[in-house]
Parts: sequence; structure tokens; C-alpha cells
Amino acid sequence: MWELSERKPFITGNWKMNPKSRTEAIDLAQGIVNCIKSDNKSDVGLFVPFPFLDSVKNVVGDSIIVGAEMVTPELSGAFTGGVSPLMLKSIGVTLALVGHSERRTINKETDEDIHAQCRILVEQEMNVILCIGESLEEFEKDLAPAVCAVQLKKALAGMTAEEVTSHITIAYEPVWAIGTGKVATPKIAQTVHETIRGIVRDMYDDDVAARIRILYGGSVTPDSVDGLLSQPDIDGALVGGASLSSNSFGRIINFQPPSRRRRALRRIRRTLLFWRQ
Repeated sequence: MWELSERKPFITGNWKMNPKSRTEAIDLAQGIVNCIKSDNKSDVGLFVPFPFLDSVKNVVGDSIIVGAEMVTPELSGAFTGGVSPLMLKSIGVTLALVGHSERRTINKETDEDIHAQCRILVEQEMNVILCIGESLEEFEKDLAPAVCAVQLKKALAGMTAEEVTSHITIAYEPVWAIGTGKVATPKIAQTVHETIRGIVRDMYDDDVAARIRILYGGSVTPDSVDGLLSQPDIDGALVGGASLSSNSFGRIINFQPPSRRRRALRRIRRTLLFWRQ
């Protein structure tokens, strides 16, 4: 198992159907950029509604990777309301979110739909954050490993190790924690992430399992991020509501695992003792 430091952290925000206007989107994006510290060591991404993609990209430049919240698994044709990978690539968007729990439940996307989206994005040399996760009922019945295994195997069916390591990031989002304010403890989240990495290892090999990034996506907040990101198999976060506040999302981007926080506090104490002498 690689340590977190060997897989670059990836902090992403999913704006869903927010904000209400282009002006608000631009202001929010600029506020987030302003919050990123110069010594930030993470990749940062934002999934924004289609109408705001171009505007947000112009604001954030190279500091944030801007992605689409979904994609239609077709290149063109009579698909009213659809947005193809080619359309996204034409405006410089090369990242898309696939399989989010809301798309699975509200839009009734099936495992087959999600596989088709992953497949066409990878074929177009685009990158994917693939969401998997269990419902509350499934979690309470200890079915999280089985649910994640089925979703992962169906989504990545037929993909090579090179395709997965080059284009796929996994986001574990326990459905029972989405929009509820509930969050899995770092211990629970780590256990599932370790299981997911094991599933990838069984599907491919140790190298793929060691290289793939697995993000946690269950109501991540400024208060919970440090504990979650201190776990060895949690490589970042997929953030919902907190990404709509530049201050909150900025705090998450600039996360500080407890071990680093303790060292900082010790330095402060030593400084205070020095000046008291």
C-alpha cells in the first residue's frame, strides 16, 4: 500500500445545480482561486453546470481543473438535451463526473449507462471521476464491499490497466451521507477505501491498485476533512455543499491532517515559551 504522500491528493467540488447565475458562478470561482495557498500540494477540481463551464474555466486558468457533471455516451446525433465528449473537448474540458448517486437515483442511470459513459470518455482520451457507493440499507446490512465491487466491475468492464491508471479516479460516496450532513468516521471511510483498493487489485494488479486515487465523497466539511485525509487510502475528496462557499472549500483544499496540525501547535508552544523566558 502506498502512503497518501505518494498519490497526489485531489480535492474536487461538485456544484450540482448551483449557483443561480453566471455572475454568481464567476464570483464563486474567483473566490475559490483566491483561497488556494501558494504552497498547495493538491490537484483541485470543480464540476460545474454546463452553462458555466467556459466562464469558470476563464476565471480559474490553470489553478483548477474544470469538469462536467455528466456526459451523454454518444458523439453526436438525435439526443435532445445531450452533451457529448466532443462538445466538452471543444471548449477545453477533459474531465467528467460519472455515476454520481443523484444521477443513479434521480435520473435512473444504470450500471450499463455508467459503463458507457466511462468507455466513451476514455476512448476520447478524457478523464473520469467514477462514483460508487451504497445506500443506508445496504450499509446497515454490511453490503458496502459487495455493492462497490459490482459497481466498479461493471463500470470498468473491458478497460485495460493502462486506461484505468491514466484516466480513472474513483470517488466513494456512501449514499446515506450525501446531503444529509452525516459523514462516515475516518475509520469507516478508510475501511471501505481499503476494500475498494483491494477490488482494483483483484481486477488488475498491485501497481494499478497502488496508483489509482480514491476520493471520499460523503458530506465532506472543513471540520471533517483533516481526519479523513489523514487516512492512508483516502486520496482526496469530492465535496458537495461546502464547495459553494469559497471559504469552506478553501479550507478543505488547504486541509491539514492531524499529525501536521500537532506539529504546528508544538511549534507555536515552543515560540510562546521562548518569548516568556
